[in-house]
Amino acid sequence: MNRNEMVSIAEKYITGLGAGDFSQVPFSTDITYESPLTPKIQGQEVIDFLSGLFPLMRGAEVVQHIVEGEYIASLFILHTPNGKTYIFDKFRVVDGKLREINPYYDPSVLNEAVV
Repeated sequence: MNRNEMVSIAEKYITGLGAGDFSQVPFSTDITYESPLTPKIQGQEVIDFLSGLFPLMRGAEVVQHIVEGEYIASLFILHTPNGKTYIFDKFRVVDGKLREINPYYDPSVLNEAVV
C-alpha cells in the first residue's frame, strides 16, 4: 500500500471514532487493540469496546501521520464533553485492513467524562 492509502485507512478510523460511526472503517476480522491501560483484545470485542466510547465523542482532528511499511503512527485531538485530549495511535494495516491499534494518551479527560 502507498502512503495515501495508509493515511486514508487511519483517518477513516479517527473520523469514525470522533463521529461515533465505524461503518467506513475496514477492520480486519482479527483486529487487535492493546494499550498501556488495557489488556489485549481481539476481533469483534475490539469494535464493541471502541463503540462503547461513542457517547463520549464530540469529534476528532488529525494533527500528523508517520508511515513506515505496514505501520502508521497518528497524532490526533479527540474532543469529549470535558474537553480535548491528544491521542497517539500506532496502527498496523495489512492487505488494506486495519489489523492492530495501540493507543497512547492521558486518560484523565476520558475518565472525567465517564464519571
